[in-house]
Order: sequence, then structure tokens, then C-alpha cells
Amino acid sequence: MKTSTRMRRLGHTDLEVCPLNLGGNPFGWTADRDATFAVLDAYRAAGGNFIDTADVYSKWAPGHTGGESEALIGEWLASRGCRDAFVVATKVGMGGPGLGKGLSTDPISRGCDASLQRLGLERIDLYYAHEDDPATPLTETMSAFDALVRAGKVRWVGGSNYTAPRLKEALEVAQQHGLASYSVLQTRYNLVKRDEYEGALMDLCTERGLGVCTFPALASGFLTGKYPSGQKATGARAGNAQRYLDDPAAVARLEHVRAVATKHGVTPAQVAIAWQLHNPGVTTPIASATSAAQVQELMASIDLELDADDLQRLGA
Repeated sequence: MKTSTRMRRLGHTDLEVCPLNLGGNPFGWTADRDATFAVLDAYRAAGGNFIDTADVYSKWAPGHTGGESEALIGEWLASRGCRDAFVVATKVGMGGPGLGKGLSTDPISRGCDASLQRLGLERIDLYYAHEDDPATPLTETMSAFDALVRAGKVRWVGGSNYTAPRLKEALEVAQQHGLASYSVLQTRYNLVKRDEYEGALMDLCTERGLGVCTFPALASGFLTGKYPSGQKATGARAGNAQRYLDDPAAVARLEHVRAVATKHGVTPAQVAIAWQLHNPGVTTPIASATSAAQVQELMASIDLELDADDLQRLGA
């Protein structure tokens, strides 16, 4: 039986997306081809329709060049014949295969063509600037994205890892020049990392009606509770999780997450996702999985109702 997904409109786009955005970071890295296909099959079966990836996934792994995640997603979409049922988001700007870093015209244009080929798509639903590029004039960046939209290669564009002043400037440049503008922001935000988004950035996104996709929703696995406190994390993503394990405030907050999870008979991961879904400033949190069981656990968080006491305890 499918989980109730209660689709959400992504900002002022025409995209209706699942409240849980499936992250493609592990695909081709900590999830091999079979595991990737199993995860995507489980997400589809549970009613999911929103996949997030990037041209640099997983360039950091030994022997990889980037594009591995996109290629596997493209292969899966073709094999299942379900392209029209999915919203696919990818990113450019961090130096994908054969590309320099940055958001000048050349990497954006060539990066889009390469991503389209790997994904097996005629058009990317949501194309992000992966990170801000202060060295390139915003008029050039936004003009390059506008050209892709006008050419029919991209439906909507978004910004990732922008500060409030730079995002505001990008939106204003696009408006002044009549260019396609960022409709979505992807930003770092979770229960133990809140300062980058809460405040001016959240206020700007609310004011301009942007959709907001947050990462890493589970703090690189820390909010699953799988890493014992006071011990060194192990595994491919251990380095990212360790920063939270070494932070007493984060460890204390995890105990509140565990307490709420026990109250509802659910897992800490489900509480962490549900907390974001109760936040009107968040459209979809991004979480990744390496098994079908993890997908089922994460998707169940969509229907978890937290009460006022839960939200106060978690957010205090």
C-alpha cells in the first residue's frame, strides 16, 4: 500500500512534489547499481516522485569522475519507463566531468547538455546553481540559465548554498533583465544546523514565494541515532557525522529527538523529517537511503503528526 504523500507545490513553479525529496548522493557510491535500483523502486512504490542529484556525485570517490549518480538515475528511469511520473533535479557549478567550477556561461551550458545525456532526458525539471560564484557577474549566470529555459532544456532554475544578500541580488538581477529567475532554494538545514537558513534567508524565501529544499535532513546520519554518543563514527560518511558527535549541543538535541520518537513509537529519523515538514518555511527535506527498508522508514515520516509540545521540545 502506498504511503500518503500529500503532494506539495514547489514554490511558484508548476511542480507538484512529494514532501520527501530523495537524495541521489549515494547512488553509484555507497549504493551500487542494484542497491540504487532497489531504493528508487521502493521510493516509487511509496508514492515518491522527486529525485535530487548533481553532476559532481560522486566525484570524490576513488576512480570516479562525477556523473555516476545521474547515469544510474537515467538508466533506472529508462528501464522502468516512468520518466513522466518524476520530477528530476540536478545541479551545476562545482566542476562536473570535464567542467571547470563556477557559474559562467560555458560550464552552465555544457554542463546541462552533459547532464541531459547522462539522465536520458530531453528537459531537466529543476536545474540548480550548486553554489554561489561571486567571481562571475550575476547577469551572466542568470542569462545562461535563461537561455537554457528558452531552449526548452530546463523547466525551472534554483539556487543552492546562497546567502540571503546574494540570493536577493540574483532575484533582482533576473527581474531587472527579464530573465528566468530562481524559483527554488536548496539550503543546509536540519534540527542541529539551523543558523544558515533561519532568519534573513528564510524570510526572503517566504517573501518571494520560493520553494525550499533542505539538506542534509538527517545531519549526515547523526539524527538517525545510529552513531553511539562519545564514540568515533565509522563508515563512508563518518567525517560529516563526527562534527555533530563532537558538539555537546547537538548530542543534547538528539536526546530530545529520541524522547519524542519513543513517545510516538517511531524512529529518530522519522521525527527529524517530520519536524521539518511541520515548518512552513520548508517545502521538502532531502534525505538519502541505501536500502528499500530505509526508504520505507523515511516515507512514513510524512504521516507523523507532532503536537505542540513535541515541536516546542525539538525547536527550543
